[in-house]
Amino acid sequence: MNKKTFAAFVGPSVVMMILFIAIPLIFVLIQSFQVTQPVTELVEVEKCTPGFTGQICETKIETRQMFDDAGNPLRQTKFVGFDSYNKVLELQRAGAALAEGSLKAFLQIDFWKALRFTLTFTLITLPLVLGVGLLIALAVNNATQRIKGPIIFISLLPFIITPVIGALAIRWLFIGDGILTAAIEWYLARDVALFAQGWTIELMMLFYRVWHVAPFAFVVFYAGLQTVNQDTIESAIIDGASRFERLRYVIIPHMMPLVVFVALIHLMDAYRAFEEIVGFSSQAHIISLQWLTYDFLQADDSGNRSISRASASAMLTMIGIVLLLFPLLRKTWQDYRGGKI
Repeated sequence: MNKKTFAAFVGPSVVMMILFIAIPLIFVLIQSFQVTQPVTELVEVEKCTPGFTGQICETKIETRQMFDDAGNPLRQTKFVGFDSYNKVLELQRAGAALAEGSLKAFLQIDFWKALRFTLTFTLITLPLVLGVGLLIALAVNNATQRIKGPIIFISLLPFIITPVIGALAIRWLFIGDGILTAAIEWYLARDVALFAQGWTIELMMLFYRVWHVAPFAFVVFYAGLQTVNQDTIESAIIDGASRFERLRYVIIPHMMPLVVFVALIHLMDAYRAFEEIVGFSSQAHIISLQWLTYDFLQADDSGNRSISRASASAMLTMIGIVLLLFPLLRKTWQDYRGGKI
C-alpha cells in the first residue's frame, strides 16, 4: 500500500481523533490548572428590625456577585497550578491518616475511596471475564451444531442489554422484596438487607460486570478458536496430551494476542466504571473515579460547579488508565518488534 492510499484510509480517523479526543483532552488539562470563579464585591447593607417604635438598624458588609451590562454574571479565571489536584487528592489529610495508621480514615477520603474500589473492581473482574469468556467459547466450540445457535444467542443477551438497564435489573432482583432476596430470606429464614452495607453491593457490582462483559470475551475467543491449527491439535492428541494440556500448550498460546486485546478493552472500560454506581445507587457506600468526576460537575446550592477539580479528577483517571495499560502495551510492542525482526 502506497503512502497516498494509506493516508486516504487513515486520515479521516486521525482527524476525528484529534477533534474529539486530543483537543478536548488538552482543554481538560488546561482547566485542571485554572479556577473560574464569580466576580464579587463587598457592599454595605443596612438591615432594620420590623416595627415603627423601637426599631433597631445595623449595617453589615455582604458579598454580592457582580453582573455585566447585559445582566450576565461576571467570572474570572486564574492560574492555580496543582492546587486543584491537591484538593482532589487531599494529601495533607491522607498523610495524617496514614501517619496515625488509620486505614479506615484514609479510605474515607473521596478520591482514595474511589481509587480503592476502581482498582479492586478492575483487577478482580479482569481474570473472571477472561476465564468465563474462554469457558463459554470452549463449550460452544465443542457443542453439537444443533444446539450451538441457541447457546450463542443466550450467551450474547447480557451484552446486548444497555449497561444501566442491566445494572437496574440486577438491583431489582435483590433490593427490598426482590425475587432473589425473597428466595435468600426463605432459605435462611431471616431478613436480609443486601443494600444496607457496602461489601454486599460491591459483590453484586462485580457479578454484574462479569455477567455483562463476559459475552464480549466469548465472541472474541470463539472467533479465535476457529483459527486454531487442527493439525497441531491432532498431533497433540496422538502424543497423548490431555484436554487440559492441549488447552494450556496449544490453544491459549495461539489465542494470546486475543487475550491481550480483550484485557486492554476491559481495563479501559472497567477503570471508568460509572453505570454500576448509578444503577445500584451505591453513592452512600461505593463510588468510582468516574462518578467522582461527575459529582464535581454537579452544581452546588449557589449554582457553581467545580470544573477545575473535575478536570483534575479526569486527568488522574487518565493517568491511572495509562499505568494499567502500559504493561500490556509494552508486551504488544515487544511482540510486534520480535515478529518484525
